[in-house]
Amino acid sequence: MSRHYAAHGGYAADPYAARSSYPTFLTPQETILLQLRAAGRGLLDAFRWDVVIRLVSSDAEVRANILKSLLLNCVSLASIYFFDLLLQPLTHGHTHWLRRNVGWAYQVLWLAPVVGVSLYLNSTWTAHLARRTYTLHHGARAAEAAPGTYLGVLNSIATSAYRGIMVGTSVTLSFVLRYVPYAGPALGFVFLCWVDAYYCFEFIWIARGYSLSRRMRHLEERWAYYFAFGLPPTALCMFGSTLANAAIFALIFPAYIIMATHARPQPVDAYNPTQSEPIRHPSPFVPIRIPVFTPVVVLNDALIRVLSVLGSFGAPRSSPDAFGGFAQAHRRAASDSVESVEEGEAGIELEAKPPPPPTGAPSTRIRVRRGSRGGSSRRKFD
Repeated sequence: MSRHYAAHGGYAADPYAARSSYPTFLTPQETILLQLRAAGRGLLDAFRWDVVIRLVSSDAEVRANILKSLLLNCVSLASIYFFDLLLQPLTHGHTHWLRRNVGWAYQVLWLAPVVGVSLYLNSTWTAHLARRTYTLHHGARAAEAAPGTYLGVLNSIATSAYRGIMVGTSVTLSFVLRYVPYAGPALGFVFLCWVDAYYCFEFIWIARGYSLSRRMRHLEERWAYYFAFGLPPTALCMFGSTLANAAIFALIFPAYIIMATHARPQPVDAYNPTQSEPIRHPSPFVPIRIPVFTPVVVLNDALIRVLSVLGSFGAPRSSPDAFGGFAQAHRRAASDSVESVEEGEAGIELEAKPPPPPTGAPSTRIRVRRGSRGGSSRRKFD
């Protein structure tokens, strides 16, 4: 009786079988210590100026992109501080009309064009710099090839557009967080640390073929490392005006792209940080993943929904509107919709359809023969 009961999973069976299959966890103290070590590694990787100097001095293409970016951003920064520190104090004692019109003319005729050109050229030069740095560090085959087909170009445009939306929503959210009572400035600063770290590593993740949802998940599962890596560039961009902070970040951004290419984010496996056998998971009392970009995804989905509704107004019902793909992507889960839109899978029909036959053209005639060679019967379909 007892043997029969044990054979069917009773208490007489091996009591250690179920215990061995139960997951083991690190203690909260061990998990916190691992996160502190990851943060220390991120802070160390963010100060690898020796890597930047060595690469700039050894490669002519990297050096050319760095010098061009340095010169352009210095002009932008000098223009911004010329207005803030010299032009505004000079007109302070004059009439309100003179002060208002001088400031307006300087911003419209000089500052806005300089900042706009700097933004465009910085995005181009940093992309070339990131591709070259990644190729030098990981080899030519590892770098992602530029899209050569028509669909590849459209996917690239969709990626750039969604990236621009994401930058705007991230900056907007950081400003909104500053108005939270008491903890607002600290929350905004911490969030900007993760955002800055994300954009420093984004080129590397794209070159490795990571989708947008995978890039976000990778950062959120290594939140301590990326917070520490983004801490120095964010701290350098917190003491001036909004335009001045943006120019300072553009000035140091190429150097941090080089540092990110040579960095080693920790832990390698967020769910087995000690890389041990058997697997020891982090403590449940310390978060493995912090959903940093969930508010950004929600804002992006809301904005895409608005664009979808606005794009549907006035569009013919027989032809798909330009934002129909965004509406289709929004009906999926948040991360899947973000990934599909970012990769250009917007649901817009891009395949070439055969044109309809012209009016009055003779119909195609198909003849089908049946039967044997002798006495075969024919059927004709018009």
